[in-house]
Amino acid sequence: MNPNLNPETFENPTFFDVIIVGGSYSGLSSAMALGRSLRKVLIIDSGKPCNIQTPYSHNFLTQDGKSPKEISEIAKSQVSKYENVKFQNGIAVNAEETTFGFAVETDSGAIFNAKKLIFATGLKDIFPETEGFAECWGISILHCPYCHGYEVRNLETGIIAHGEIGFEFSKMISNWTNKLTLFTNGKATFTEEQFEKLCEKNIKVNEKEISMVLHVHGKISAIEFKDGSQAKVEAVYPKIDFEQHCKIPEKLGCEINEQGLLQVDQFQKTTVPGIYACGDNSAMRSVAFAVSNGSMSGVMANKDLIFESF
Repeated sequence: MNPNLNPETFENPTFFDVIIVGGSYSGLSSAMALGRSLRKVLIIDSGKPCNIQTPYSHNFLTQDGKSPKEISEIAKSQVSKYENVKFQNGIAVNAEETTFGFAVETDSGAIFNAKKLIFATGLKDIFPETEGFAECWGISILHCPYCHGYEVRNLETGIIAHGEIGFEFSKMISNWTNKLTLFTNGKATFTEEQFEKLCEKNIKVNEKEISMVLHVHGKISAIEFKDGSQAKVEAVYPKIDFEQHCKIPEKLGCEINEQGLLQVDQFQKTTVPGIYACGDNSAMRSVAFAVSNGSMSGVMANKDLIFESF
């Protein structure tokens, strides 16, 4: 495509008002807002959400207890009713600014163009090499007490973390159970005051180095340590690292904040004009939050398009 040729002046099936990269909850929510705003929209999605292993989703009004797959299928079927919203199976591998917006290239080599971009690309969790950890992720090794804490309330629960993060996380999780052990996976680094508070709250501290996670089909039964001993647990909350699942926003100049998330304002606008972000890549990891800020990103992209052409 000639970057100096206005794609709106001719029939161009590869040009859209908005391209949404990522078609899970936030991306589909954006697409619905835009579809209902009569915008020509393309969703590029690989069909591999990060919660693919999670059996049930919670804390999302009207959908509580349904599987993530079921919620996504309902959402996609509803968005698909808007004929101006199209789907492209694949992975966005590159994007560049053009005279009239942005060009996005997929792993198949196809190139699509749009005035605005919305990244709903989520995060990639970086698991420890501990045997059994990945198999339990989203099932009994959990990231969020608001999403899963009720289902494991009052059970024998572990936290894998240390230092200030481990101490603060223990405060949070103690709301859901009083059977709590903090596994530091090595020598603890708490202050004397923090140790005293943990003891006061009957939160045990285990400093042994973790060897593996014992489980049956993802349901954890115990943590085994390098010395061969074990600690019974029925649920675990770890503090693990993550990175942006898609590197394209950074390549385009979008800033990352101290938490490792895409920096957005209250309207889901990134630091690059014409680019918006929503879902886990820029906010608290929650289906309800993803749907909410996904809708906001779609609304604001449409509003900006209106104002720019009025």
